[in-house]
Amino acid sequence: MTGPHGVEDLLREHAPRVLGALVRRHGDFDLAEDAVQEALIAAARQWPEQGVPDNPHGWLLTVARRRYVDQVRGEAARRRREDALLFATPDSALLAHPADAPPDADRDDSLALLFLCCHPDLSPPSRIALTLRAVGGLTTAQIAAAFLVPEPTMAQRISRAKQTIRDRGLSAALPGDEDRAPRLAEVRHVLYLVFNEGYTASAGEDLTAPELSGEAIRLARMLRRLVPEDTETAGLLALMLLTDARRPARTGPQGELVPLAEQDRSRWDAALVAEGVELISRTLPRGRVGPYQLQAAIAAVHDEAESAEATDWPQILALYELLEHAAPNPMVTLNRAVAVAMTHGPEAGLALLDTLAADRHLARHHRLPATRAHLLELAGDLAAAADAYREAARRATSAPERRHLTERARRLS
Repeated sequence: MTGPHGVEDLLREHAPRVLGALVRRHGDFDLAEDAVQEALIAAARQWPEQGVPDNPHGWLLTVARRRYVDQVRGEAARRRREDALLFATPDSALLAHPADAPPDADRDDSLALLFLCCHPDLSPPSRIALTLRAVGGLTTAQIAAAFLVPEPTMAQRISRAKQTIRDRGLSAALPGDEDRAPRLAEVRHVLYLVFNEGYTASAGEDLTAPELSGEAIRLARMLRRLVPEDTETAGLLALMLLTDARRPARTGPQGELVPLAEQDRSRWDAALVAEGVELISRTLPRGRVGPYQLQAAIAAVHDEAESAEATDWPQILALYELLEHAAPNPMVTLNRAVAVAMTHGPEAGLALLDTLAADRHLARHHRLPATRAHLLELAGDLAAAADAYREAARRATSAPERRHLTERARRLS
């Protein structure tokens, strides 16, 4: 018999597939989600005692479809819809996909649900919230707590996303060949944003929100199983693994931020490093190299170095140059400036930073003065470095980052 934790993992695995199937067939996201939630509750109560059924997906889909029908029956204003549903749906459809259905039918339902939750017609915050709610299985309260917003605010965000889906007639269907690549890129971007928020929280007292980065990794693993041929999805997963491997060493005993160069690398998760390095090493030679693969390659160079001093900065600089060519972005240039400084000296890095001074995307971001402060410190201009650290602290929205930058300024002063 599968234990409680095994049942919970099984339910999280099957939930998006079942929800995707219901939304694809009936189109009503709200009713479908309610029906799936009831099916999951029923399974959580029955399976630990009675055992997991031979076909858990079919069991959940059957129960969810029945709950859906019950909901439709309960709404007098939808009698016509009920009749159409009952007469149009053969009994065999209540069990799961027919025996002669393509083996990837369930996979397509999960992928279609991801595409729907990350639809470009939805705002980025709505995409994130709906993905975590519908595909990740997190409660509204959990999502709100992770993003440090009131639960009613997050509930409203999710409700607006569902309303947009209804109003615009968006469906849980796989996009055509022409639209698939850009839509898949939207899905990857949502997972990347979720991971980044979990790895370095944009606000609040804690540096990280592990439940978010952990969920992003789980969903990235799922996405890679759904599109195993996509090299950028593999690159995204490798990037997450290699980055998250450093989490145990990123904070000190009091929760203070510990910069990469000062981290105790023996505390890094060796298993995640090995998995990430193996994945990106296997992926890079397979075809066109994209931004996520390049970022993963950079992370791999950092993670494979035995110490900060042993880091292969010329290789990192070369990778950043490729990344800047593939995906021009002021934040990439900012990181390249550090690699330039570590390879050719801090003055060269500072000269590159000067080109970003007027960039509107970085105008209020703390990373620009923080990087300038670091390079000024390397160059020996401690007074200017202290001023830059103080300016970075004023711009920082994360309490741990603000405290770290303030302490840097204090030490130099």
